[in-house]
Amino acid sequence: MSAIVHRSYTREQLDAQLNNRLLVPDHPEYFRRWSEDSQAAVKTYACRQNLAYGSSQGERLDLFPISHGAAERAPLLAFIHGGWWQSLDKSDFNYLAPPYLEAGVAFASINYDLAPKATIPQITDQVRRAIAWLHDNAQRYGIDERQIYVAGHSAGGHLAAMCFGTDWSAYGVEQNPIAGGVSVSGVYDLSPLIHSYQQPVLRLTEQAIQSYSPLALRPLSQQPLICAVGADESQEFLDQQEDFLAAWIPQGANLKTIDLPGCNHFSAVDCLGKPGHPLLRATLDLIKAA
Repeated sequence: MSAIVHRSYTREQLDAQLNNRLLVPDHPEYFRRWSEDSQAAVKTYACRQNLAYGSSQGERLDLFPISHGAAERAPLLAFIHGGWWQSLDKSDFNYLAPPYLEAGVAFASINYDLAPKATIPQITDQVRRAIAWLHDNAQRYGIDERQIYVAGHSAGGHLAAMCFGTDWSAYGVEQNPIAGGVSVSGVYDLSPLIHSYQQPVLRLTEQAIQSYSPLALRPLSQQPLICAVGADESQEFLDQQEDFLAAWIPQGANLKTIDLPGCNHFSAVDCLGKPGHPLLRATLDLIKAA
């Protein structure tokens, strides 16, 4: 009989819970559409591509500023892509930018070095430095440094949540630069991954699990964080969000949830940029409420 490694799952069952590409057989169609729509967004809107926030090749971001003719500096939504910290690219998610740009919100898509080149602690540090860079360079690009919002999907949801457990003084930023955020299909507890098919690439340690699982951290920000997960995602992803809410809300975190009925792991992130969708509306309301 196979041993239980996490919750009630054997290793094989856990792998099945985590393998989103297997759970969504038509995932290549999502990737194709994301790429095509992202290329169209770059052609349609002004975009500063591959801005360096650090010296590593992965430390780059794409930035869609609002016209410098605007009377006031614009808020910014900084998006962090997923892919289990080991695949996909910032350029795949520029398709999310248009509804924000049309609403007067600048948009950035952040890259980071991928595993196994980088570990999750290193990737988390890179994303934090990207946010600090955006804060420090906000005026140059017409951004209001007091209105930087962060969003992420899957592994990017993990990284977005980690921004809410960050001591920003360690990054040269005196005050918390994050005005709010959105985590879609986030990974909040890294502990199951050490037992899964992901471990040979991620190379997680017990120390990394404790220090880089949002679930295990104390929230250091009272700014609002929207959490959303597709109703048709695996039970593990549904439970990850529920466990995170149960851990952080009693500690005073300002969390709210948006339901994503009929959404799988890949269609869930589309809701962040789909005109008329409650998640897009909630994100814009969050930004405009500041």
